[in-house]
Amino acid sequence: MKTIYLECNMGAAGDMLMSALYELLPNKKAFLDNLNSLIPGVQVKAEKALTCGVAGTRMEVHIAGALENSADIPLGALKASEHEHEHGHEHEHEHVHQHCHVHPGDVFALIKGLALPDPVKEKALYVYERLADAESQVHDVPVTQIHLHEVGTLDAVIDIVGVCLAFYMLSPDEIRISPIHLGSGQVRCAHGILPVPTPATAHLLRGIPCYGGEIRGELCTPTGAALIKTFGGSFGPMPIMTLTAVGCGVGKKEFPVANCVRVFWGETTRKNSAEIVELCCHIDDMSAEALAFASEQLMASGALDVSSAPISMKKGRLGVALTVLCRVEDEESAAEAILRQTNTNGVRARLCRKYILEPSLKTLETSYGPVQIKCGDGYGIHHEKPEYQSVAAIARERGLPFQPVWEEVVAQLKEEDMKEK
Repeated sequence: MKTIYLECNMGAAGDMLMSALYELLPNKKAFLDNLNSLIPGVQVKAEKALTCGVAGTRMEVHIAGALENSADIPLGALKASEHEHEHGHEHEHEHVHQHCHVHPGDVFALIKGLALPDPVKEKALYVYERLADAESQVHDVPVTQIHLHEVGTLDAVIDIVGVCLAFYMLSPDEIRISPIHLGSGQVRCAHGILPVPTPATAHLLRGIPCYGGEIRGELCTPTGAALIKTFGGSFGPMPIMTLTAVGCGVGKKEFPVANCVRVFWGETTRKNSAEIVELCCHIDDMSAEALAFASEQLMASGALDVSSAPISMKKGRLGVALTVLCRVEDEESAAEAILRQTNTNGVRARLCRKYILEPSLKTLETSYGPVQIKCGDGYGIHHEKPEYQSVAAIARERGLPFQPVWEEVVAQLKEEDMKEK
């Protein structure tokens, strides 16, 4: 599978994401030509840049010949008059005036009129719908009454459209993203001085793994958060992948560490592998009956598997190692269920990669009638065996022990396989 992995160790901003993706594009000229034909007077340039000695690309947006600083960068609260330009060609620059009072409808109309493939416009509109909804929620006003201040400027529109266009041109099968570094401190914006992350950014990143840190400054912007929310298929560590290219998008601000977003492009074998979480705890003060009941409840609550094994614990007491497997997205709820159903005070968790054979079912006509056969295929391997419930139903119906029915079905399955070969 063609996979993109976004490394957001220094957060995410629209221009940095576009810069990193740009480095992966096989046809960079077509990308820039497309962007530069969208809005009269708006030009995008890809400039080489360094951050802590690391080389990358910084996309710069020029409006009517003047370099526009991305509004995601906290440069201070700017008045509308500071965004107005007198270049003698207002017909080409009419979208730029009054950046600080842009309504969502204005941006939607602008994007709908751009000469872009429909899937790109749909994604860009969806990003702005998320931004508008976030502003509406955090300011407690209807969407129709909000103003898109920084994120409504033309350079922000180009950042968002550029990211959507780059993903469209690359067409990955899967997009995975690391936990998001948010930064810390405060940032000045159109609404005043706000904490980092800003309320809109925090709203957009609900449900996504994030963390703060010692770096002072806004690392993840609302634009970056909205793009991550829109394109992120899953979040976590880098998967096992064969790398073919790496892109580096360099930010404008300087920090003691490299200020960049990196994008890894490569192949994964997700079809025959998956990630699961293994939860484990040691218990020495529950009866066998209580543990059996807890295991039943854990399976009923969504665990993939529950197992236990006898162990000798630190004071020589005999105990049980309880292991629960669950989906990555169910980790927290599964851990809470273990704490609720058992006497343990702590649960260890670790992320595991599981290599799997693709499952399927087939029906085998036997002397007992039709029996379901479970199959597994992958890596040039083929496994098959009778399905338990199918064999058990025959044994119950005929009043026979399970084992001889199973063995007879297995023998007939082998005969059928020999005939096919």
